[in-house]
Parts: sequence; structure tokens; C-alpha cells
Amino acid sequence: MQWERLLSLKRQGDTNKRLRKEQDETRLGFEVDYDRIIFSSAFRSLQDKTQVIPLSKTDFVHTRLTHSLEVAVVGRSLGRQVGKQLLEKYPHLSEVHGYQFNDFGAIVAAAALAHDIGNPPFGHSGEKAIGDYFKNGNGKRFASQLSPKEYQDLCTFEGNANGFKILTESMPGASGGLRLSYATLGAFMKYPKESLPVKPTKHIADKKFGFFQSEKQAFQEVADELGLLQTRDGKDISYARHPLTFLVEAADDICYTIIDFEDGINLGLISEDYALEYMVKLVPNINTKKYYQLTTKAARVGYLRALAIGTLIEEAVTIFMENEEAILKGAFAKALLDKSKYEAQIQDILTISVSNIYQSQEVVEKEIAGYEILSTLLDKRCNVIHVSPTHYDKLVLRLFEDSDQEEISLYEELIKVCNYVSVMTDSKSLRIFQKLKGLNVH
Repeated sequence: MQWERLLSLKRQGDTNKRLRKEQDETRLGFEVDYDRIIFSSAFRSLQDKTQVIPLSKTDFVHTRLTHSLEVAVVGRSLGRQVGKQLLEKYPHLSEVHGYQFNDFGAIVAAAALAHDIGNPPFGHSGEKAIGDYFKNGNGKRFASQLSPKEYQDLCTFEGNANGFKILTESMPGASGGLRLSYATLGAFMKYPKESLPVKPTKHIADKKFGFFQSEKQAFQEVADELGLLQTRDGKDISYARHPLTFLVEAADDICYTIIDFEDGINLGLISEDYALEYMVKLVPNINTKKYYQLTTKAARVGYLRALAIGTLIEEAVTIFMENEEAILKGAFAKALLDKSKYEAQIQDILTISVSNIYQSQEVVEKEIAGYEILSTLLDKRCNVIHVSPTHYDKLVLRLFEDSDQEEISLYEELIKVCNYVSVMTDSKSLRIFQKLKGLNVH
């Protein structure tokens, strides 16, 4: 892969080539990407979507929105530091094409900002609830009418693929969705493959999938423009990652490792003594005197968090640059932090987070409720697909704000329903569930 192509400013529907050296420095194309994402309704809905604790009433706890903003900040730092070193290694990128190190930061920040935009209500359990409805629930009835890949899209509903759909799908009056640069779309795609085959290799890019069959053409256009490497021959689409995707992933890994841990401490699910014991291993030069001068638990934990994030940013940049040539060849098969000298310390923190936070009674109870809510919403809406609607069915369509007038295939209709449910907030999905059950008639 070549950086000149990977940094493409092209947008869906462009007829003329966009050149970096001709860009308006006051409003760069990659910065426009960030603006378009942050003003989108799908991004705005993340303010009421689960990061750790579903439907939490506590100010301490991060939502998907605050998490995404923090990942974007870390991603911008990663991109700028890597960009500075890349321009020193490949001076023609600056001298001939006009790229600057801030461009790398802007691309990674925009992709990082959008990285959770396709996640449904109730966190990762929401993804599982949607998939389970089609794999084991009433959605199984559609299997015989779909191709294997179409059915797999539903059975393993993937927030990353749904995010690509949200960013690229044409809407009335908005051809090409948000019309982001292909560089940003490429950096966004953590898993540049379709849903089948499942995990064909142990390569990190094959862990999940990155687009639904409905967006296959849009994905292919982005991959071709960027010059991504096709990793398998034959009928199955699979590409090497855009190199900057590794930085987006690292930003996410850094934030959820450290900040979910911080949430657990502030909620009292993890003792502060644990925090010092485990965080100090990531911050060997901690100023213990300053630490104990801080008067509140939140301030002390925040101090540790900032130092730990700084350490891991430097580590991720070093690993990226040491492996940059292998990454360009598609030969680097792990997440950056999996190669970190701090890997054991990171795993220790994640192990505690799993047992004390993700498997806590409060989270488990609300994830169960999330399963029930999303399964009910899907079932009520799917029952209206391709049938002569009763009066009740018409009322359901109105509740879902869906006139169901389009002539589309069964697969497209099912993906549309999943997408509609996925962009709901936690609170809205609960509210509609209560109305469908007759529990809230106000």
C-alpha cells in the first residue's frame, strides 16, 4: 500500500480529483469529516447509549458519546505523532503532495469519533441481542429466504458494519450519506471483510466483519480508491487494513482499558487501593507525593488515568513506527497494544474490569432487560414485513415512525429494521418497549 493513495481526499460522488496542496487551509477536507460526524443525529444519539452501565443515572459514568470524544482526542495525538515521523521518513508526501502531520491526526480523530456510531442500545449486549433474535429467536423464520451471507449479517449483527452503513448510506436529500473522505472511511474500517467466512485467519482484521451485503459496492469503491491489499482470492471480499486503522483501534483500546477502569473505581465497584496497585505499573515514575496531596478519589484516579494514557500513547506510536513497513504490506496481524511491553499490565486491568464491572450485578440485570427490549422491538416490527398489515400492524408502523412504503427486498427490509432499532438511544428503546407492552400510555 502507498501513503499517497491511503490519504485520499475523495468523497462519494466526486467527479474531480481532490489534491491536498489545493486544499483551503482554514477548512481542510479531513477536518470537515470530523465536523460532519459530530453534527450528525446518529452521533448525537450516543449521549444516551451505554458504555459501561446501561441506563445509569450517575454523572461519573461515561456514555458512548463521552467515550467517543475521548477516543478521538487520543486518536488525534496518535495520528499527529505518527504523521510527524512519517513525513520525516517520506518527505515527498509533504514536498510534492502537501500533506502535513496534522492531516494524519485529523483522519484518525474523525475515524475514532465515529468508531461506535453503529452500536445499538445497551452496548455490546445489544449487538448480541439483535443477532440472537435472528439466530435463535423468531427471526429464524427468514433464514430460508436469504443468501448465507445475508443471513450471517443478521445472525452476527456487527456495530462496525452498521457504522459503515450509517456513514455511507444515501438518504433523501443526502446522496452518499455524510460524504466523508475515503481516507477517513478507510481508517474507520477495523474489519475490511464481509460476514462470511467467519474468522478465516487469526489476523486481527479477520476477527469480525466491516460491512453488510447492502454496502458491498460502497465498500469496494473505498478499498479500490485507497489501494488496500486484497488478502484472499476468490468470491469472498477481504482486504488488509488501512494502516491508520491500527491507531484508531489503539485509541479505543487505551480509553476503554483505562477509563472503564476509572468508572469502576468511581462507582465503588473497584477499590482505590487496586487502582494505585495496578495503574502504577503503567506509570513507573508516578509522583506519589503529588498523588496523596489530591483530596478526592476522583482527582487521584484522574491523575493516574492521565499519566497512564500518556504512557500508552507513546508506546503505541513506537510500535506503529517499528512495524510500519509490515503494516503497509498487510503483514502485521495484531493490535498495536498486543505487542506492547505493558501487555501483561493491560490484561491485569481488563481482568479486574471484567469481573468487577462488566459482570457486576447491575450490568447483568440491565443487559438482560436490554435483550428483552430489543427482541420485542425487532419482533413487533418484523411481523409487519411483507404481509397485509392489520390495523394493529399499522399502529406499530406509526409507533416506529415508519410508513413501510418502499419496494425493497426482504434482506434490505430486515437490515433497515435492525439499523432503525440500532440508532435508538437506550431510553427511546425502553420507552417504545413500554408502549408496545401497554406499560406507558402517557
